[in-house]
Amino acid sequence: MDDATTAYLARIADALERLAPTASAPPSFDGARLFRHEPNGGNFVPAPDYPMPLDLLIGVERQKDRFVENLRRFAVGLPSNHVLLWGVRGTGKSSLTKSAFMVLAAEYPDLKLVEVDRDEVTALPPLFDLLRARSERFVVLCDDLSFEDGAEAAKALKSALEGGVAGPPENVLFVATSNRRHLMPRDHTENQGAIASAENAEEEMSVSDRFGLWIGFPPMDQATYLAAIQGYAARFGLQVENLDRRALQWSQLRGARSGRVAYQFIRDLAGELGVNLPV
Repeated sequence: MDDATTAYLARIADALERLAPTASAPPSFDGARLFRHEPNGGNFVPAPDYPMPLDLLIGVERQKDRFVENLRRFAVGLPSNHVLLWGVRGTGKSSLTKSAFMVLAAEYPDLKLVEVDRDEVTALPPLFDLLRARSERFVVLCDDLSFEDGAEAAKALKSALEGGVAGPPENVLFVATSNRRHLMPRDHTENQGAIASAENAEEEMSVSDRFGLWIGFPPMDQATYLAAIQGYAARFGLQVENLDRRALQWSQLRGARSGRVAYQFIRDLAGELGVNLPV
């Protein structure tokens, strides 16, 4: 082979190296405990610690105890279950997940939380495969999960939770919150034939069976709502006449009673009294 040919082949090799995609650096989970996953770029964006103390979630004591128990088992490597937190909006499902995580993360430094967008369920299988190889233990949170795109997303989630031939990752705990126990959109039968609709419904409902732990959040009754108001007011030193009456009027204007509505009232009251709140 003459020198001209050798130089020509060398230039081709250099060009191919420049065109080849560079290997992405392994993700780093140092310096933060909470992360947001961006599936398009595969990045894990660090987020600040969640500020809501767990004891500020009032009226959901049974749910707190059960969730923390399961999360602690996962943190120490004992058998645990993927969790579906379902129920009416504003009852503290997402707040419970992140507040409980912060409590356990303070005890177990290798515990991390990765939040994924509900529209990126199909990206879960490769995400789980990536996390499987890590030494950390991951809580993967998908807030307000439902299968608006039908069976395709349901199949992707089942694949992630079951793990294929490799089995589910031992170091990943999946937590989903939803307003619906079976995760199906209310209009899932529209624009579908009867057979296709039934098959998609079966596919979507079968996903909820992959969650070993279901924790329900029922509507908040008046007594629990007022107990939450009184607990918040005592915690922050907010003193006002007719507290219960004002809190009930607030809930009537909102058309709902929930932990979220209770805390929104407390924030409004604190602003009126010139008191700063920690969150």
